Amino acid sequence: MDVAPLIVTLEADPESQARFDADRARWFPPARNLVPAHVTLFHHLPGDRAGEVAARLDRVAADRPRLAFRVASVMPLGRGAAYRLDLPAGDALRREIGAGFTLTAQDRGGLRAHVTVQNKVSREEAHATLETLRAGFTPWDGQAHALRLWWYRGGPWEEVGRYPFAAT
Repeated sequence: MDVAPLIVTLEADPESQARFDADRARWFPPARNLVPAHVTLFHHLPGDRAGEVAARLDRVAADRPRLAFRVASVMPLGRGAAYRLDLPAGDALRREIGAGFTLTAQDRGGLRAHVTVQNKVSREEAHATLETLRAGFTPWDGQAHALRLWWYRGGPWEEVGRYPFAAT
């Protein structure tokens, strides 16, 4: 029996999260917009170690303050668009969470912190969205307020837990 993989994401501060979610609602194909906007830290942690992963996320989040980020630019995704984030503490966070787990090739690569607001559209539609986003874009600063853990079972993600960072 295969156990579903786990996904780990970051949740932004309420103001940034609202903006990300609004842009995602505007540009993401509705049939595919099944989860809140997020930064994916891990795409595939071992589901058979779910209790261990959850305990680690709880400990890691409780031991550190909220993570500062800068929404630095708009970036293309081929058939979509995203906000690129500068997340200085992101690599250290990923090392701490991922230590001791066998990681997929995708998760072994470095963090390319971004929030996808559009995906799986035509290249023409993605280009038009990029131009619209870039025309009105001004960088802004925010904070990651929580880690979130999800089951991926082939359809909508199922939330396992939310692990808030220590407030600062």
